[in-house]
Amino acid sequence: MKAIALTRYLPIGDPQSLVDVELPRPVPTGRDLLVRVEAVSVNPVDTKVRAPKAAVEPSPRVLGWDAAGVVEAVGDAVTLFKPGDRVYYAGAIDRPGSNAQFQLVDERIAGPMPKTLDFAEAAALPLTALTAWELLFDRFGFDPEGADRGRTLLILAGAGGLGSIAIQLARRAGLTVIATASRAETVEWCRRMGADHVVDHRQPLRPQIEALGLAAVDAIGCFTAAEAYWPQMADLVAPQGRIGLVVGMKAAVDLEPLKNKSASVHWEFMFTRSLYHTPDMVEQHRILARVAELVDAGALRSTLAETLAPIDAANLRAAHARLESGRSIGKLVLRGWD
Repeated sequence: MKAIALTRYLPIGDPQSLVDVELPRPVPTGRDLLVRVEAVSVNPVDTKVRAPKAAVEPSPRVLGWDAAGVVEAVGDAVTLFKPGDRVYYAGAIDRPGSNAQFQLVDERIAGPMPKTLDFAEAAALPLTALTAWELLFDRFGFDPEGADRGRTLLILAGAGGLGSIAIQLARRAGLTVIATASRAETVEWCRRMGADHVVDHRQPLRPQIEALGLAAVDAIGCFTAAEAYWPQMADLVAPQGRIGLVVGMKAAVDLEPLKNKSASVHWEFMFTRSLYHTPDMVEQHRILARVAELVDAGALRSTLAETLAPIDAANLRAAHARLESGRSIGKLVLRGWD
């Protein structure tokens, strides 16, 4: 089968950073689905795993953690899907990724693809939808059906892939959503996704939040490196509020300002359930199924912003470079194979 892989961890400008290869087609066993991959999207995790370092892989390593495709075959313990089903999923961080014509994925972390989307539109959603859902409704404990209507949520990096779907899920849950963006096109994108307000993260946040008539916010989702924003987040979070982080810290931050507020900090790592095979691993199947229902009902929209074709090393390198520029909006998807 065709695949895009690496053996060395190189700058994305190096043609050897991601290369076209031929690999054996995998065989499903147990609860695995063999999926014929039709479209993939790129996420910051792809660029972070691929980032330059001294390691050398003894055999080609396939990255990629977002896909939509068709079930080609199933393992002997599969009960949720059958060959011919269309699925979408983010996969597992410790298994071969989606940048291949065929991929094995545990049925418990795959969902039925939205019927109203094509493969490219669907591939834009899984990793970010799972991350946003788990943060908002599992970690923060907000009710997805609106019981917390009127509570306030500040999203840092609102125009990225994660911010784009988090805005939609939070708005549907009745939260008042304040997103950050700094360029005209990213401000417009956040508004299109449903943000109630957009503020500029390049400027001090408190005056902008107060201008909206708020002294604090109930929750903050920081979808970028948190260190630079930590003092502002600690200041703005309400008593008994919540701060959610998704990007690993490279420097220590001071938790003391949160003490008197009894404010909590939540890490969200979408791969936790599959990495540790938690007893509730199948919850990701349920989340993706629910997201598909909401998409088909018109309550959520795909966050696809741009599509490249076909799926090959040159286009994947271009996609990684776009993400590393820090100026991408929504999700970038690759579809089809030559």
